[in-house]
Amino acid sequence: MNQPAVQPLTNLQLELLELYAHHTSEEELLEIKQILGEYYARKAFALADEIWDKNGWNQQTMESWSKEKLRTPYKSQQEFFNKKKNN
Repeated sequence: MNQPAVQPLTNLQLELLELYAHHTSEEELLEIKQILGEYYARKAFALADEIWDKNGWNQQTMESWSKEKLRTPYKSQQEFFNKKKNN
């Protein structure tokens, strides 16, 4: 019988297991989730800022992007039904 490969826990998983070995109230759990969310949000913003700076983007870039039309144009319903009739 093949046994699944056992992957060791990461240092973060081990730390969280230690934390959760103690009784944690719902309020504390919500606070911890909030802290983790804020931590990862800060990291995401820092990475976005780094990419922004690396590419030399500015307010004018944002305005240009906001005016781009990147969606694929849809066929009108009439075209769709006409094509369907002809098939």
